[in-house]
Amino acid sequence: MFSENPIPEEYATMAKSSTESVKFPGLEAKDVMTEILREGAQRMLAQAIQEEVEEWIGQHADLRDGQGRQQVVRNGYLPKRTLTTGVGRVEVHQPRVRDRRSAAEAERFTSKILPPYLRKTKSV
Repeated sequence: MFSENPIPEEYATMAKSSTESVKFPGLEAKDVMTEILREGAQRMLAQAIQEEVEEWIGQHADLRDGQGRQQVVRNGYLPKRTLTTGVGRVEVHQPRVRDRRSAAEAERFTSKILPPYLRKTKSV
């Protein structure tokens, strides 16, 4: 019932990947106007996220430890990530927030502007 060669020669095996990447022509445009819009969007997004972080830290400014140190503080930046938007790719560098209270009391900051794992906007 079974032959020595289980795959007959007339059936070809996949030697090359059939997956092709598709590039959207509007996302990589190199004209001056698009570049200005992209850079402006990147600056506005960075400023909005910075203000959101400052507001959240300000709401927790009264939380102090026994030595008078603030418990909710800025702590550098998260790794940069790139968002795909309608005006092209925009790099985002989100501030990191640290809550030094105990694990039971600590709150995690989550941006309402830039949700975790977002890689492309709804308009794309």
